[in-house]
Amino acid sequence: MDAYDLVVIGSGPAGQRAAIQAAKSGKHVALVERREVIGGTCINTGTIPSKTMREAVLHLSGFQYQGIYGVNYRVKDQITMADLSFRVQQVIKNELDVTQAQLFRNGISVFTAEASFVDPHTIRMASSRGESTVSAGSVVIATGTVPATSAKVPVNGQTVVLSDQVLQLTALPKTLIVVGGGVIGVEYACMFAALGVRVVLIEKRPRLLEFADAEIVEALCYHLRDHRVTLRLNEELDQVDDAPGEGVVAALRSRKRIAGDVLLYAVGRQGNVESLQLGAAGLEADDRGRIPVDAEYRTKQQHIYAVGDVIGFPSLASVSMEQGRVAAARALGLDLHSKPGTYPYGIYTIPEISFIGRTEEQLTDEDVPYEVGLAYYREIARGQIRGDTTGRLKIIFHRETRALLGIHSGNAQLYQQQKDFLAGVVRVRRLRQRLAVSAKDGARPLVEPLGLHTDGAARGRRTIQSVVQSRRGRRPPAAHRRARLRRCPAQQADRSDRAGPDRNTRAAAQAFELITP
Repeated sequence: MDAYDLVVIGSGPAGQRAAIQAAKSGKHVALVERREVIGGTCINTGTIPSKTMREAVLHLSGFQYQGIYGVNYRVKDQITMADLSFRVQQVIKNELDVTQAQLFRNGISVFTAEASFVDPHTIRMASSRGESTVSAGSVVIATGTVPATSAKVPVNGQTVVLSDQVLQLTALPKTLIVVGGGVIGVEYACMFAALGVRVVLIEKRPRLLEFADAEIVEALCYHLRDHRVTLRLNEELDQVDDAPGEGVVAALRSRKRIAGDVLLYAVGRQGNVESLQLGAAGLEADDRGRIPVDAEYRTKQQHIYAVGDVIGFPSLASVSMEQGRVAAARALGLDLHSKPGTYPYGIYTIPEISFIGRTEEQLTDEDVPYEVGLAYYREIARGQIRGDTTGRLKIIFHRETRALLGIHSGNAQLYQQQKDFLAGVVRVRRLRQRLAVSAKDGARPLVEPLGLHTDGAARGRRTIQSVVQSRRGRRPPAAHRRARLRRCPAQQADRSDRAGPDRNTRAAAQAFELITP
């Protein structure tokens, strides 16, 4: 029986990062994946396919340029599911190749088998080629989730489908019923609405995306209705009647009946733990298959960790990656620090929603005094140039300390600027200790490493300062006002990066100084 320092079960984003983190630390690592292909749900049926489909929808439908050329503008008149699937399969193949190369390059032993616990330190691996066992010093469970099902919904893969089956549709429906107002349901509702499909979205709660800022979600609902999406909130599905050749009918508890060509059932996901034999390891999952963990992703067994979608909210690929990295470091006793409260969230609706930090509702419940600054994309020249004037950027800060409490945006371009801004925030915090407080050269330690230049700084101020200028009555510190912004030698030698994202990052980094004490 082979022995490993760390055995990772599942090859999705969390499993990949956990395995690579341990391997780069010089440990003997094994990764066990049940599918014949690695990548888990993220690469094969979930995150990557759905986001690729979204980009294909935006391109082929001409959605982003209809504000300029009219609502009838399209890159292709008759868009089919084959058109969308073509691009998706290309991206999946590339992601599989990249992931396999990363695992191979880091010397990780990859097993294609179904893993289950024999005891807390022994893993059985069963496949068509036979069975074997390995011993593990530590274990990371990253098995992800599967779509939740219901006895009321007779899934057949044609007229009644789950989220993992959307790309298997043979034709675009004329009417789509989406049951579930969570991230997956809302994202698919936006995609099909952009294609001109009549969408009815059913959600039993009073609002969509309850964990996001209410104002941003309200703006999203406005755009959904503007694209002929019917929102049935506070409505619960009672049963589904599927008549072959006649479409599908959703019967609601309120006695309403909604007819459509296809019904997408997207009410949550279930932890993929059935085959793990958790009881043999002294573990158990809740009724939704989620494994309880502490703040360091450790289960009841001190050497067994669980990360990613299998532990529940937020179930986002980017967050799962960080969780996997942190869990591997904790399991191996490595010194690694992470702040889950500062993880950014991105929801790929149309327009996108992204945020970091707390919402107004959370701050109100916590009785925190705050102020809000808003900047609208329609007031920025780029929005007019692109013909896309939807969305806003919202910054929440403490009324007394001026501390930044949250950033929320609802637009593709603002989402990118927010990411650049947040990258700048991180860099500023790392450099803050090097910032000398003097009237002569107080800003120089900050300016030189970031390579700020005049036009980038000005643009950063226009984008970010407009959000908070009306809310604050003070100017930046005197040292910053007097500091001269100049290009670093690397930028003088290579001016090609002036149009790249680094310039926005650097400009946003300096703009961050305007809104933090």
